[in-house]
Amino acid sequence: MGFGTRQHDAIPYRAGGPVTKEECESRAERYDKQLKEKFGYAPEGKSTEEKMTVLRKYREAEYERLKDAAYKRRGWNENGVPKLEKVKALGIDYPDVIELLEKHL
Repeated sequence: MGFGTRQHDAIPYRAGGPVTKEECESRAERYDKQLKEKFGYAPEGKSTEEKMTVLRKYREAEYERLKDAAYKRRGWNENGVPKLEKVKALGIDYPDVIELLEKHL
């Protein structure tokens, strides 16, 4: 009933990458390889905190791109709310549904 907009559609912090310095250091080879190959970032000489920041920033940006693609495919706006055209196409354009959607459009 109105919850579930983009601001509520986030992955848990834990799912975004290494959470602790210890975790990042214990898998340093794996994360350094990702930084080089996927992100074009040279991890040599960088602190663990710098590496974690780059990993998290990239992964969060990728998740935003994924949300954009999912919303578009579903017929929703950029805030994760169904567009009126989609609601009409589904045949659920009842007055109370339209009223609820208009609060978020």
